[in-house]
Amino acid sequence: MDLIPHPGILKAFGLRDEDFRLQRFESGHINNTFRLRNLHGGGEFVLQRINTRVFTDPWAIATNQRMAAAYLREHYPKYLFLAAIPTLDGSDLYETKDEFWRLVPFIPHSLALDQADNPKQAFEAATQFGRLTRLLSGIDLYDFRPTIPNFHNLTLRYSAFQDAIRNAREERREYAEELTESFLRYSFIAVQFEQLKTDRQFRDRLVHHDTKINNVLLDEKTFEGICVIDLDTLMPGKIISDLGDMVRTYTSPVSEEEGDYSRIVIRESYYEALMKGYLSELGDDLTSAEKNQLFYAGQFMVYMQGIRFLTDFLNSDIYYPIRYPEHNFVRAKNQLTLLEQLNQKEKALRHIIGTCL
Repeated sequence: MDLIPHPGILKAFGLRDEDFRLQRFESGHINNTFRLRNLHGGGEFVLQRINTRVFTDPWAIATNQRMAAAYLREHYPKYLFLAAIPTLDGSDLYETKDEFWRLVPFIPHSLALDQADNPKQAFEAATQFGRLTRLLSGIDLYDFRPTIPNFHNLTLRYSAFQDAIRNAREERREYAEELTESFLRYSFIAVQFEQLKTDRQFRDRLVHHDTKINNVLLDEKTFEGICVIDLDTLMPGKIISDLGDMVRTYTSPVSEEEGDYSRIVIRESYYEALMKGYLSELGDDLTSAEKNQLFYAGQFMVYMQGIRFLTDFLNSDIYYPIRYPEHNFVRAKNQLTLLEQLNQKEKALRHIIGTCL
């Protein structure tokens, strides 16, 4: 049992410390996250401390979510959007000792999975992300701010990759030479992104940007989708961010940590399930330019994550935590293998997209 992190946090939200027991969520969260268990059988909550090393402007997160919540309450009042519970003085966050805390409702009888274990789970998660984007498609993006600037800016990531190649220590550059050349052969993916940025039909939308399956709550018995969670990266972007991240993380039976590259495959049944789920919600709302890039979404996200891992390896591992010296190299090669598997199945996957549309 964890103690209340700081006296006064719960009081700021109109709650009493003695009414709750804290249970720490150990995995799957950038932020420090606790479940507040009500000792008297009443409503429960999730308490989070925002990681300000990752999110340097917590108020941008709070403002974005408040505007999205207000829009959804007005236009889709039955939609379950986990908006922050305000403090007694009406603030979206409680600030103390340079820490920022927020409170959201806890959804009973729900669970979040670390991976998709069957196509139904992929379908349900993708449906939830597609629904959120569809319902927010009419919102004015003018006042929304990036919570992580340039988060999915492939142009910037590719430029950083090139800088890393030039500035890497000789032994790292030589060790990764073959892998580097392989990624450079796919530079057309970065070129295509640069072209899409200027296409007015390839519109900006309010998207989640982090669509791993553990960012959706599912019913603990039926595994049907309940709602989207972890909305810190809800900000303007392109659908290829959300769809691409689902392709990257749902379709392979192993994660980016896997060093046995023979285990990395594209499971067509999972690809079809996530496409069906996502497009069942959003398909009719997409522009022709967006529809034309549905397969590219997977290429975009896998390639970007791959060069980010390789960039960090060439830079002597200054960003991603590692457990052994070649860890980022292995992650990068893992993503290159996934990209190659994706491209090998392009014809079949495009056929799936066509049937889903």
